[in-house]
Amino acid sequence: MGESHQGRRYKDVRELVIPAQAAVQCLLLLLCAAAHAAQPQPAAYPTKPVRFLVPYAPGAGTDTTARTLAAKLAERWNQQVIVDNRGGASGAIALEAAANATADGHTIVLVTNSQALGAATGIKLPYDLAADFRPVTQVLSVFYVLYVPPALPVKSPRELIAYAKANPNKLSYGSSGAGSLQHVGTEMFNQNAGISLVHVPYKGSAGMISGMLANEIQLGMNSLFSVRPQVQAGRLRWLAITAPKRSPVVDLPTVAESALPGFEVEQWYGIATPVKVPEPTIAALHSGFTAALRMPDVAQRLTADGSTLVGSTPHAFSALVKAEIAKWRKVVQAANIRMQ
Repeated sequence: MGESHQGRRYKDVRELVIPAQAAVQCLLLLLCAAAHAAQPQPAAYPTKPVRFLVPYAPGAGTDTTARTLAAKLAERWNQQVIVDNRGGASGAIALEAAANATADGHTIVLVTNSQALGAATGIKLPYDLAADFRPVTQVLSVFYVLYVPPALPVKSPRELIAYAKANPNKLSYGSSGAGSLQHVGTEMFNQNAGISLVHVPYKGSAGMISGMLANEIQLGMNSLFSVRPQVQAGRLRWLAITAPKRSPVVDLPTVAESALPGFEVEQWYGIATPVKVPEPTIAALHSGFTAALRMPDVAQRLTADGSTLVGSTPHAFSALVKAEIAKWRKVVQAANIRMQ
């Protein structure tokens, strides 16, 4: 009787414990479901047409890049992606419009290193590049080509530096304007090489190339796309590229490997939104852009001029912008560069 009674007591307790555990588990599941339901769920994105601000006029490389990506994003999102060219004031008009837009992700802006240069020079702008925007991704980078007139007796950056040192203040270089990437990039070349080439600003890259053909300048730094026709015609000679490593699209050494270790000058384009755009929307934008950049036809169109497609994380793009501002600020201060 004792053993039977003890067994019966154990059975009763077990019968009580198992339902209690199940009840606790059910209660926990209900609490988790309630907490999840209480959290704000990200809305679908986009829910309306997306305005894609471009800080330069139609026809430029920035415009081609934006329109190529906008077409792919429209297909992916089943929404219009409208490219809105807002040229003028070195991009400040488009950036100000983007900074003041509703922070729902339906206004995005193409940012370039020209905006980083503007921040580096300390000029007064209607926005703060670091504080007023959220980075989405770096889209691409574009190296420059260092080139000279055929009459100049140099065939490499090292020979150019030696010739400049042997002929002080007799060589000049061109740019597309004061404070442009050609300007600060060649000033960095000056500083790193210990030479002093005289700056001659032009109104745009085309004027700069025409200036060299007219023997007004002896050194230029420009995109492969801009320079290649003149080089192929024998009117100009290119020496090296300004990328950190060689490019498969042209058989040229880098300035870094041939003369100045660590030297690097590249254009870059990236995507940003107003700073208060929520994280889920940033993630959706990043996913859309990186997917577009992986498409073969996009790569074929955007890399023909030597561009390298990137598709970086928002964090990596943010770090690039900050590093570029710091890098060019040093060059600008050392050369006493003033923006026009």
